[in-house]
Amino acid sequence: MNKLRIGICGWGNVATGLFRTLETNHEEIKKRGNLEIEIIVIGARRDNPECDPGNVTIERDIFKVIDHDIDVVVELIGGVDVARDLILKALNAKKHVVTANKAVIFNHGDELFRVANKNGVKLLYESSVCAGTPIIKLLNQELAASKISKISGMLNGTSNYILSNMEEGMEFEPTLKLAQEKGYAEPDPSFDIEGTDAAHKIGILSSLAFGSSLPPKNFYIEGVNKIHKDDFKYAHEMGYTIKHLAIAKSMKNSIDLRAHPSLVKLDSYLANLKGVRNGIEVETDLLGTLHVAGSGAGQEATASGVISDLIYLSDSKIKEVNNANESSELFDFIDLDFQYYFYIEVSDLSDVIDSISSIFENKGAGIESISQKENLNDDLVPIIIITDPFKEKDYQELVDNLLDLDSVNKIRSIRIEPQ
Repeated sequence: MNKLRIGICGWGNVATGLFRTLETNHEEIKKRGNLEIEIIVIGARRDNPECDPGNVTIERDIFKVIDHDIDVVVELIGGVDVARDLILKALNAKKHVVTANKAVIFNHGDELFRVANKNGVKLLYESSVCAGTPIIKLLNQELAASKISKISGMLNGTSNYILSNMEEGMEFEPTLKLAQEKGYAEPDPSFDIEGTDAAHKIGILSSLAFGSSLPPKNFYIEGVNKIHKDDFKYAHEMGYTIKHLAIAKSMKNSIDLRAHPSLVKLDSYLANLKGVRNGIEVETDLLGTLHVAGSGAGQEATASGVISDLIYLSDSKIKEVNNANESSELFDFIDLDFQYYFYIEVSDLSDVIDSISSIFENKGAGIESISQKENLNDDLVPIIIITDPFKEKDYQELVDNLLDLDSVNKIRSIRIEPQ
């Protein structure tokens, strides 16, 4: 039987979930993981009335946790700067670290892995991406013999929940409020709805699969707050739905890295994952396309990811867990080609379709389909266009030219992700 003595830094929602899971599933972990986990110390700046730590030692200074006789520091304080300092101190003290903190891995991963390797200890972070859904170990170990060409999916449960409800006919704001009431979205939801959370996660996965740096150079990030419920109706009519996708794709000597809303085919795997679930597709040469889905948030899911790291750590003979490789360059987003969905609201139909078609033609953007929809209030008419692929660098000028037309009132657009 292996044994690990751990110190937990942080005493919030995730930490108390871990504490409770280690208590309630103690025998299961011993039996199936061949591991006994003993909590020696908890670093907590304040008590948590929702959880009694019993006789476990409490340190009000979280950095003092590292001074105890422990094997592993479990970092659950969140944030970036203090978490980085805490992890560095632990690694330099030759303590292993397990973290659920995606932000610190995204912003300082390369530095932290170098220090871990130098000191002969491990930094594990399974629960930093999609909580307990085992995507990190899948990429790092199970697919070690495969060449990965693309990773794509919904990596933020809040965005997927919002879009799933909008697909059923709800407006954005009421859906966001509902997500907050259910605890799926924070009081300040910007991290989720603006795409930052998903971007951090795909940045970490890109580092594992393709060797991009942590942090990566700036890449294209767009959230879900500009999507309208009617976009789902028009997308459905053409065989699509809308998902917020985070994508990392190998492109010869560079990487296509981005996170934004996309139209995906209704019969695709990702289109059918609803609610707060995360879903990931991994395209490989040896095994084809693998699908991974699961809960991406919550006490239990995150605790599962942390405990899986502890079990792996207790039994692993692998010296290094992360690829801290030479970094690959990111492909310039504006040089990518996309098909687009356009919603164009017009007030006067006379000659406007010809004018719109001419603008697309002048930018080298062919039109796959164009249709006029039922009149809205105030005699406004929606025109829905699906384009042929064209260069992203031409997109903004094309939109500006459309808006210069007197009869064009409003434009919305969404990229279409090829299957």
